[in-house]
Parts: sequence; C-alpha cells; structure tokens
Amino acid sequence: MTSPVEPDWDPRAAEVQRDPQAATDALREHCPVAYSNLLHWSLLRHADVLRVLHDPATFSSVVSQHVAVPNGMDPPQHTAYRRAIEPYFSPERVAAFEPQCRAIARGLVDALPQGAAFDCIAQLALPFAVQVQCAFLGWTEEDYAALSEWTHANHAATLAQERTLLADLAIQFQSIVTRQLARRRAPGADVNDITASLMREQVNGVPLTDAEIASILRNWTVGEIGSIAASVGILCDWLAQHAPVQAQLRGRPETIPPAVEEILRLRGPLATNRRVATCPVDIGGRHLPAGARVTLHWTAANRDPQAFEDALEYRPERSQEANLLWGAGIHVCPGAPLARMELRVLLEELLALGVVLAPVPGQAPEPAVHPASGWACVPLRLAKPV
Repeated sequence: MTSPVEPDWDPRAAEVQRDPQAATDALREHCPVAYSNLLHWSLLRHADVLRVLHDPATFSSVVSQHVAVPNGMDPPQHTAYRRAIEPYFSPERVAAFEPQCRAIARGLVDALPQGAAFDCIAQLALPFAVQVQCAFLGWTEEDYAALSEWTHANHAATLAQERTLLADLAIQFQSIVTRQLARRRAPGADVNDITASLMREQVNGVPLTDAEIASILRNWTVGEIGSIAASVGILCDWLAQHAPVQAQLRGRPETIPPAVEEILRLRGPLATNRRVATCPVDIGGRHLPAGARVTLHWTAANRDPQAFEDALEYRPERSQEANLLWGAGIHVCPGAPLARMELRVLLEELLALGVVLAPVPGQAPEPAVHPASGWACVPLRLAKPV
C-alpha cells in the first residue's frame, strides 16, 4: 500500500494568494516538483513543463470523465478533432474578423470615463471578451447578457469548487448551445457564421454530435473569455504601472505585439493546466506513480531563469520562442492567432485615445484567486498626459 505524500506547500495559503508569482518563483527554486493536497504534483520548471507537453503518451490530457473536445483528448483521437477545428483560426478568418473586433473595442474604450476611477475588469476586460467571442461565433447582442451571466456564475462556482453547481452550469451551457443550434436549424434560417459552419463539420467522415459541438464551443467560450479578460486586466494594469513603456507603445504601435507576449510571460493569464501520468515516471527528482495527477504552472515556468535570461525583467526584444503563453506541443492553443489580434486591437484603440492609463491612488488591484489568474479587480483612471 502506497503511503500518503507529505504536502510541500498549500496553494490556498494566504501568502500564496497575495502574490502567487513570488510564491511559485520561490517554490520553483527549492522544490520544483511540489506536492499539495489541492493540486497534487505541481511542475514549476520550464524544462519539466516542456517535457510533459511533448510527451502525451506518458502525460495524458484525459483528466476528467467529461471529455473536453479536443483539449481533453490524446492522439489519435485528439489529432482528428484538432484537424477539424484549426481552420477556424486561419489568418484569413482572423483578418476578416478584425474590423468587427475593432468596432467593439472602440465602442467600449470610448465609453470609459475620463478622469474618474473605473474597474478595468468589469468595465472593459470582461465586456470586451464576451462581446468579441459572441461576435466571432455569430451570436447576437441578445446573447451577450446570457453568456455574461453564465460566465460570472461559472467563475464563482469554479473558485468555490462547488461540484453540484458546476454540473448544473454545464447543463445550462448545453442549453445555451442548443438554442443556438435550433436557431440555425429552424425552417428558412439562412445563417452562415462560425457556429453554423461548425454544425456542418465532420471528423473521420462522421458529423459532430450536438454534445461535441457544445464541448468545442464551451472550450472556445470559457477558455477565450477567461484568458482574454485576464490578459486585458494584466496588460492595462502593467502599462498603468509602467508609464514610459505605455508612452513608447503609443508612439510606436507596431511594437505592441512583442510587448503583449512579454508582459503576459511575466504575469500569465492562465494559472495551471492538468495531466495524468499513464505509467510510473521520474521527473524533477521526484517519482510519480501511474495515475498521478500533474499540474503544470504556466507562469512559474515562464519566469524560470534557466529558460529566460533576466527572467523577471521586461525585455520585449527577447526571443519569444520559449514562451509558453500559448502552450506547446500538440495542445498548443489553436486560438492564439485570434487572441493575439484581439489584444493588439484593444491596446491600439486604448492607446489612441490620447489619454494615459494611470493607477488610482490608494486603490491597489485585487489578485484573482486560484484557479483563476491575473486580477479580480483593477482600479484605473484615464488621465491627461503630463
């Protein structure tokens, strides 16, 4: 009988929640493969995370009885579904969507109060993430409210780990998707958007089921909304704290893309990802039994000095080849081109206002609680340039 593993750390501890980056940075240096009752085996070094990402045979993505399409699949099943969805994020599709994305960004940016304090998450990041995702999928403005409400409820249930409520919310999301599919199947419906196209998709010659479509859309929606909203909050807070960089980007908007990659390397929008060991394996000086649950810590890996020179310094000119912001291996984020465009466009519109993003004196950002990343609240103001 295997004896229980003594925890090396507590991810829910107050000091970890106050500054998760500093906590995992310290843990990475003295215990790079750390066990906890909450996250089981946490991998914090870049090399160890990269090894897992490139070895799906040993570290499986099938971590739940509820299969996520295609993120929760392994080859060869994953390969077939991945091949079907990748064209939805082609350069042509992303470029075609950019004007609509820019219009959404401009409308939200123009509505921000100038001079007065506002919460960047509630008034910009989340509305932008929800609206661009609905627009990309071909959902209407009427769907914004329902999806926003569901996103807030799902986020709260995830933080509280309320399993029963999460199961109910999964059913609710299925209902949201069912309404979308029924709208497009109605007699006389003439809809040719991303959602309608997905309904015609086949994998290995077999049409996608409604459950598979719902899983794909949930993956796109929950993942995209959460990561885009977190990214916007991180970027805006960071630029407000670094006025010279903000001024440089305003004067040279062509430098926004590498700045986005580097800022989000330093403080990532995604906290963790899961795998399961399919066999006994040694990694980072620890022995993991078959069936061990493994947690990959993206930001800790992206701040590893063994992978990045002066890892904690902002250096947008550095090569981003090792940056795990969008993952790596067979599960590298297929929506990365869309996300990059959305973040670039939002910053272009925000920086073109002619005002300066500034912190609110006496009001500090509120860190998001695991499993979320980034900020839960970011008080900012739009000030006149000095």
